[in-house]
Amino acid sequence: MNQLKELDYELYLFLNNLGSETWDPFWLFLTNKWSSIPLYAFLLFLIFKKFGLKGTLYTLVAVTLLITATDQLANVFKHGFERLRPCGQEGIMEQARFIAVRCGSYGYFSAHAASTMALAMFVGLLLRSNFKWIFPFLIVWALLVGYSRIYVGVHYPGDVLTGFIIGGLIGLLMQWLHRFGYAKIFKETY
Repeated sequence: MNQLKELDYELYLFLNNLGSETWDPFWLFLTNKWSSIPLYAFLLFLIFKKFGLKGTLYTLVAVTLLITATDQLANVFKHGFERLRPCGQEGIMEQARFIAVRCGSYGYFSAHAASTMALAMFVGLLLRSNFKWIFPFLIVWALLVGYSRIYVGVHYPGDVLTGFIIGGLIGLLMQWLHRFGYAKIFKETY
C-alpha cells in the first residue's frame, strides 16, 4: 500500500508540475462547477428533443439522484479515509503548484471526477442512439475535468481514478434504472 501511495504522489507531482501560468486560467475555468452550465443547458435541450417534457422531467429526477449519490458517497469516503489533499500534505505541497481557490481537508475520492463521469456515462448512453458523437464527447469532458483537479493541486491521480470508476458505475446503474423505470411509467422503450 505504501508503494501505491508513493506512486500516486510521484505521478501527482509529475502531472501537476506540467502546468504553466499560460494554461492556469483555462484549467481554473474548467474545474469550476459553474463553467459547465452551458453544456448542461445543451444536454437538457437534447434530452427534451428526445423525450419531450414528461420524459425530460423524469430524466432530471434521475440526474438529481445521480449527482446526489456521487457527491454524498464521496463525502462518506473523504471522512472515512481522511486522506489529506495534496495541497495540505506536508512534503507534497511544497513541491506542487497550487492554483485552486481553496484546498479543503480530505480528498479521497474526487467528487468532481465521480459526478462528471457519472453524468457522462448516464447522459452519453441515454442519448447515443440519437447523437452518436455525444458519448465520446462527454467522456473526454469528464476526463478533462478530472485532470483539472490534479492540475489545480487539490487531488491525487488515485483520487481522480477512483472517482471515475465509482462515477462510471453509478452512471451505468442509473442508466439501467432510468430505462427500466421509463418503460414501466411511460409504457414505451427508447
